[in-house]
Amino acid sequence: MSHYDTDSLYQLLPAVYRKRDADEGYPLRTLVGILAEEARLVERDIMQLHDNAFIETCSEWVVPYIADLVGLRPLPFGDLRRNEVANTLGARRRKGTAAVLEQLAADVTGWPARVVEYFQHLATSQFIDHPRPASHRTPDLRDAARCERIGGAFDDTPRTADVRRIATGRGRHNVGNLGLWAWRLGAYPLHLIQPLEVAAGQYSFSPLGLDQPLYHHPVTETAPTQIAGEIHVPEPIRRRQLAADTDGNYLGAGRSLAVYTLVGGEWTPVVTPIVSCDLSDPGGWTRPLPAGVIALDPECGRLAFGPGVRVPSPLRVSCHLGFSDSLGGGQYPRQVEDDDVEPTVVVGDAADPRIIATLDGLQLEATLADALVRVQDGWSDGQTRVIEIRDSRTYSEALGAVNVPANARLVIRAADQERPAVLLPGPFAVQAAAGSALALDGLLIAGDRIVVSGELNRLTISHSTLVPGHTVAADGTPGITGAVSLVLDCDTTEATVSSSIVGALWVASEAEMTLEDVIVDAHDPASSAYAGGDGNGYGGALTASRVTVIGSVATRAIPVGEDSLFLGTVTAERRQEGGVRYSWVTPASRVPRRYRCQPELPDDVSEVERARALARLTPRFTTLRYGQPAYAQLAARGPAEIRTGAADGSEMGAFSGLGQAHRTASLRQRLDEFLPVGLEAGILFAS
Repeated sequence: MSHYDTDSLYQLLPAVYRKRDADEGYPLRTLVGILAEEARLVERDIMQLHDNAFIETCSEWVVPYIADLVGLRPLPFGDLRRNEVANTLGARRRKGTAAVLEQLAADVTGWPARVVEYFQHLATSQFIDHPRPASHRTPDLRDAARCERIGGAFDDTPRTADVRRIATGRGRHNVGNLGLWAWRLGAYPLHLIQPLEVAAGQYSFSPLGLDQPLYHHPVTETAPTQIAGEIHVPEPIRRRQLAADTDGNYLGAGRSLAVYTLVGGEWTPVVTPIVSCDLSDPGGWTRPLPAGVIALDPECGRLAFGPGVRVPSPLRVSCHLGFSDSLGGGQYPRQVEDDDVEPTVVVGDAADPRIIATLDGLQLEATLADALVRVQDGWSDGQTRVIEIRDSRTYSEALGAVNVPANARLVIRAADQERPAVLLPGPFAVQAAAGSALALDGLLIAGDRIVVSGELNRLTISHSTLVPGHTVAADGTPGITGAVSLVLDCDTTEATVSSSIVGALWVASEAEMTLEDVIVDAHDPASSAYAGGDGNGYGGALTASRVTVIGSVATRAIPVGEDSLFLGTVTAERRQEGGVRYSWVTPASRVPRRYRCQPELPDDVSEVERARALARLTPRFTTLRYGQPAYAQLAARGPAEIRTGAADGSEMGAFSGLGQAHRTASLRQRLDEFLPVGLEAGILFAS
C-alpha cells in the first residue's frame, strides 16, 4: 500500500489553506492529487530496485544489463531470454557436456531439444576399456519399437561412418559429430472436447472425423544432467509406445490422453481399461476387439468401445494436437474479443459443472441457434450483444438468419481456453444495418459458408478456423476443393481476419480486407482464394501481413502486402498505389511496385536458367493438407531466401512471427561458445 495517496497528503496542509481551497472548488486538492501520482511512481520504482538485482524478478529492460554483468554475448537477432541469462553461470561450470548443450538449445530457442552423440552409435570394433553393450553391429529386426525410431531423434541403431558434415544437416554418424534435435511443433491441448460418433461405439477425436496423430504433452526432466527422452518432447504417440507405457505417462487426468464422463457432478476418467490398438483403415473400424476394453489408436485419433462396454453419457475426451503456432481455433490462452463486456447469453451444457459454477445469474442456452434467437429479442439500435460459448462441445445445428440493427454490435466468442466446433448444415446468413459490427472469436466453423450482407461497418474474425473445403474426409481430402468460407457482400465494410485459418474469401469490391497471421487455403494455386463478392471480378482492397495464400488473388488494390507467400497469381486492378514487399509473388502476377520480393530473376539470362532459378526459389512446405500437424510449415531445407526473406529476417508467410530463422541463428552462435573442442554440431529438426 502506498504512503502517497491524495487524502493523506492533503491532510498535511494547514487547515486555512484547505478551507480556502474548498471555497475555490478544490483546485489545490487536484494539484496534490497530481503530485501524489508522481510520488507513487517514484515509490514503485524504488521498490522495484531490489527486485531488479535478481534475474528471476527483474524487469524486462534489466535482463540485458545482468547478461552483460555475467559476460553473456548479445544474440544476432531479438532479445536475450531470461532463462538463458539465469542459467549462464551454471552452464559454464558444466561446459562441454551433452546435457548443457540440450539446456542451452531450450533456453535460446524455446524449442524442446535432445542431444545425440553420433560417435557413440558408430558400428565400429569395440574398445575393451570402453565397451558399448547396447551398440551392436546390426539392428535387432525383432525389436519393432526400436525399428520404429530409425531415422529420428531417438534412433540408436549403429551405422557406418558418414563423411558428410553434420553442420549442413546432411551427415550424421561420424567421429566428433553431435546432433542437436529440435521440435518446432508444439503439443496444443484440447480438454473435454466432444468426439464425433462415426458409428455405434466408434468415435473420432476430431469433430470433423479427420484422422490426426495425437501428441504427447512433454514431461519435465527431473535432473540437470538428464538427456531428453521420448516423454520429454512433443512427439506423436506411437501405438507400441502407448501399449508399453506402465508408468502412466500418457493416459489419465492431466496426461496426454484421457476419456471422461460425469460421475457425481464431476468430470472423471472412465474406469474401463484403455488399450492401444490399430484402428486405421483398411478394416480399422471393423477389427474385432477384446471384450471389456476401450481401444484407442493414437496414430489416427480413433476410439472404439469393445463388446460388453457401455458407452458413457456424456462422453468427452482430452488430447493434444501438434501445430506450429497459436493460430486458428484452439484452447491456447488468447486475448478474448470484447473481454471487458459481460456476455448477454452463455451457451453450454447445462450438466457441465464448470459452466454452472461460472454462470453468476447469466442466461444459459443449450444451443447456439437458441442463443442467436434470444440476443435478437428486443435488440435495438446501438446495443452490443455478446454470445459466449463456455465449453468445447460440437454444435451441429442450423443457424437462422441474424439481423443486426443499425450501429449495433454482435460478438460470438468462445471463452478463453475453449474451442467449440460449429458444424453448419447450410450457410450462416447475417443481414446487417448501417453502422453495425460483427465479431467471431475462437471458433471452429465447418460445413458451409458465412454470408454477410447489408451495410455492415466492421467485421472481425480472430483465432478462428473456417474449415477450408467446408468438410474434410478422414484422410484430409477437402469436401469441396476451393470452397468459399466467407462471402462479404457489403461495400461499406472494413474487415479484419487475424490469427486464423480460412478457405476462399469473396469480398465486395468497395470493401476493405486486412489479413494478419492468416492461412487462406483454396487447396490449389490455380483455384480462386480471393475474389469479388459473387466469386468473380476484383475483391475489395487487400492488406496482407504475414499471410500464406494457397490460390489466386484478384483484388481492387493492395495498399500493403508484406512478409507473405502468395502461391497463386495475384492481380491488382489498381497498381499505381500501394506496394508489395518482402514477399513471394509469382512472376506472372500484376501487382504494385515490388520491393525485395522473391523470386528475383535477372532479365539477361536464358529461359532455361530462369526456369532453374524459379524452381530453386519456389517455397517448399512440409505439407499443405489441412489437419496435418505441419500444415503450411515451410520445409527446413527450403530456399534460404524464403526462410529468411521477411522484413525482420524471419520466414515469409503465416508463421513469420515465430522467428524460427532468428532462433536457429542464435543457437548456432551459442554452440560456438559451448561446444567442446574437436566436435562439430548440427541442428536437426524433428518436426
